[in-house]
Amino acid sequence: MATLTLHSADAPALRPFVENALARELRLLELAVRRTEDRVRSFEVTYQLSTDEFLRRYANDEFTETLDLDEWIGEARLLVRLQDKLRIAKGIRFAN
Repeated sequence: MATLTLHSADAPALRPFVENALARELRLLELAVRRTEDRVRSFEVTYQLSTDEFLRRYANDEFTETLDLDEWIGEARLLVRLQDKLRIAKGIRFAN
């Protein structure tokens, strides 16, 4: 587990400031995850294929490259990154 220590000339205001910033970031990440999940689901419905199956078949050159499929790949990759960031942010705990 990593530890982060912050110092401020206005120590009493630091913790609420950081807590509020983290809460805001969590809300933004949760919103971004939901929106990206919706976009990924839209591709799955359109193509009647799960994203995992699509990515596997795409890697095997079973599809002709199109802008739509490139967008699906980008959304799938973005979703993974957003979920990782959200997991990390949710794991942050304050020491005192």
